[in-house]
Amino acid sequence: MAARLSSIEEYKALVDKYDTWLFDCDGVLWNGTTLVPGATEVLSFLRSRKKAVLFVTNNATQSRKMYKTKFDKLGVEAHVDEIFGSAFASAVYISSVVKLPKDKKVYVVGMSGIEEELREEGIAFLGGTDPADNTLEPFSLGDWTPDPDVGAVLCGLDTSVNYTKLSKAFHYLLHAPGCHFLATNEDSTYPTAHGLLPGAGCIGAPLRYALGRDPVSIGKPAGTMLECIKAKHDFDPARTIMVGDRLNTDIEFGKNGGLATLLVLTGITKETDISGPNASTTVPDYVTQSIADLRTIFS
Repeated sequence: MAARLSSIEEYKALVDKYDTWLFDCDGVLWNGTTLVPGATEVLSFLRSRKKAVLFVTNNATQSRKMYKTKFDKLGVEAHVDEIFGSAFASAVYISSVVKLPKDKKVYVVGMSGIEEELREEGIAFLGGTDPADNTLEPFSLGDWTPDPDVGAVLCGLDTSVNYTKLSKAFHYLLHAPGCHFLATNEDSTYPTAHGLLPGAGCIGAPLRYALGRDPVSIGKPAGTMLECIKAKHDFDPARTIMVGDRLNTDIEFGKNGGLATLLVLTGITKETDISGPNASTTVPDYVTQSIADLRTIFS
């Protein structure tokens, strides 16, 4: 059963217990372009206590450098090497785990954030933001010549997804020898300032259905993201806590990695999801209404 935090003593004990704090962003620090009140003060407080602060997001629409710009605009202190997005983790996975040969390419169903991270890792790609693939013209196999060098298809959130991209991705996965089917993440929804929209998992869903197989998912809750963080930062899992708003990504990610977990209710998960007859079987270690509740320690 999750521990409900409420007293100053409980929040002080929490801060004392963990040295490394991993934060999801959407729904925890902000919603769309609106900051969660008090979030910046809490982050500053943790830094003042010499805590390591890292940001772990499944949002693959932006690269780490692009995401840093959002932090800056919202007035949240963050450094590029503290930001871990699923686009970055996907690029690292392709180069370090899949070890895609240098003469092979990735077909991207996604946006410029994925492309930038692939470029940083020296991985060739096509599709994505290419105007030729962002057309509403009818697609015909007879009018298209597949690239024989494609060795992987990577799907992320794509607000310009269309039949052309899906058709090309499907063809590569069906016919290119050994073509890897990868997903940056499989979030069902995507939070914005004005409400929920379909998430990255919905982009790859047509391909899953057409192919009858699932992609390798790289973002939370998969352990690939944690391995990516471990490669860059040395931390003790027993003294590390994952703070998130989603049970099936953030909290499961923490639990799968042997981390403590803190659920906040400022994003996707609501009170009814963790209590009552229909409560989720995923149980966080701690629950608080908002990350701003930690201000009780220093306010």
